[in-house]
Formats: sequence, structure tokens, C-alpha cells
Amino acid sequence: MTTKDLHPLLDSLPDTCEVVITRVGGGDGPVAVWRSAAHDARAAYGEWCTAPGPRAHASYLAAEDQADAALASLRALPAARALVTA
Repeated sequence: MTTKDLHPLLDSLPDTCEVVITRVGGGDGPVAVWRSAAHDARAAYGEWCTAPGPRAHASYLAAEDQADAALASLRALPAARALVTA
């Protein structure tokens, strides 16, 4: 299956608005999502530094994009703005 075949299948799926995080703890939902994504981005960066290459770089960029999106979502919450100084 190619990406051309896969994209229409994924686009036809409804968005469940669910978020999967790899770590739990250290805050409520949005804060936990941000911290988990930031941790994953740091780990991916470390892996890229240890074993440079296109796959490691792509993994790092994807993880950093997720962390950036989580931070933007967190900053959009009025009550959470004081928690985020990054």
C-alpha cells in the first residue's frame, strides 16, 4: 500500500479528538499532553544526535511538531497561560 492509497483511507475516518500520550503525571490533561510531547521531542533529538540520519531527523521533526502543537493548545487555555513559560 502506498501513501497515495493510504491518505484517502485516513481522510475518510472521523476525528475522535482523542490524544494518546506516552507518559502520565505532572499535571492535568493539557499539561500532561504538553509535557509528554516535549519529553518525546527531547528523546528524539537525543537519538538523532547519537545516530544522525534522515529517519532520525524526520522522527525528531515530527516529535517537535507535536510538542509545538501541544504548547500552542496549552497557551490557548486562559487558566494554563500562567503555567507555560516556554
